[in-house]
Amino acid sequence: MKIAYLNPFSGISGDMLLGALVDAGVPLAHLKKELKKIPADGYRLTASVVRRHGIASTKVDVRMTKQIHPARIWKDVQTLIHQSSLSPDIAAKGLRIFEVLFRAEAKVHGVAFERAHLHELSAVDCIVDIFGAVIGLTWLGIEKIMVAPINLGSGMVKTDHGMLPVPAPATAELLQGFIAFGSSVPFELTTPTGAAILRGLDAVSAPMPPCRPIATAHGAGNRDIDGQPNVLRLTYADTLQAIPDAAPNAMTVLIETNIDDMNPQIYEDVMTKLFAAGALDVWLEQIVMKKSRPGTKLCVLARDAMASQIAEQIFRETTSIGIRFYPVERILLDRTIETIRLPYGTVRIKTSRLGETVMNQAPEYDDLKALSRKTGVPIKQITFDVARAVAPRPGQKKRKES
Repeated sequence: MKIAYLNPFSGISGDMLLGALVDAGVPLAHLKKELKKIPADGYRLTASVVRRHGIASTKVDVRMTKQIHPARIWKDVQTLIHQSSLSPDIAAKGLRIFEVLFRAEAKVHGVAFERAHLHELSAVDCIVDIFGAVIGLTWLGIEKIMVAPINLGSGMVKTDHGMLPVPAPATAELLQGFIAFGSSVPFELTTPTGAAILRGLDAVSAPMPPCRPIATAHGAGNRDIDGQPNVLRLTYADTLQAIPDAAPNAMTVLIETNIDDMNPQIYEDVMTKLFAAGALDVWLEQIVMKKSRPGTKLCVLARDAMASQIAEQIFRETTSIGIRFYPVERILLDRTIETIRLPYGTVRIKTSRLGETVMNQAPEYDDLKALSRKTGVPIKQITFDVARAVAPRPGQKKRKES
């Protein structure tokens, strides 16, 4: 499994992560090409090599080229991305990051989610940082992000609401469950965008596991700071063991509620929002309730630290008036992803193992759907072609994964 191990000893922001990804080998031209699929202009993306306390690092900047009237609420960003030609996987991951960011802003400012604004963030700048990060991680084939303790900095930060203590309220909300620390550096080192990327992509606070490093990269922050290099270090590596889905001490809970008075069309939207809020899995079960009324049991699997946030989301989005919690234990198979090249496109294959034994192997459905739409080849034919490409020929050993 390929991982990105982040060491934010000087914090993390969207542009620092972009710089680290370019430093790790992601071509700037690829970022520009993919970002052009989003119908947002008025900016120029540049990269340069700078030194921060003697460490050569890549500085990525989003330079505005004209006056922009930014889209700053969730609906605007959602509409913009739905109008894009990004791959379904990249679009979904980027929107999930934006949704957790908007939800954090809504909570700390006490406003409805639909009315939450990103006052301190230029919409175009934020879109480039977030979707650029997803594009870069996808290009590298990263399957998991792990993160060392996060430096928040200290002091005060100027916001649209006035001077606020570091970390900013949204940053503090987004970093719940992560290992973080304050420092004597009198600046905001970790931004809401950086924190939202970690939360939205299910990063895990943990020590670096046994791994085989492929590259070590550095993304530069905006300024020099006394006493330490203002960079984000990224180690791009192949792991030598299974990666836990969460930190070793993180508990998992099953959250349930029975509903018999809600329009069933709403469940699709509810499930999407629960995943965006950090749910590990969401499913529905048909049940018979009191007075023989047909009903639906909404089930959510989540980390214990996210339980209250998930419960709040359920109460907000459904007609539920009561929720149950159960602690649960899980056993996860080790998962790796390889890319299969067909004559008309590529498809990712997820392989699950118990030790060295392959237990399951299946193509990513989103890739099948996207390739079918692009080429007109039926999904069942693509699935057959993938299975034929994966299966070893007589007399040949099964090919190694890429």
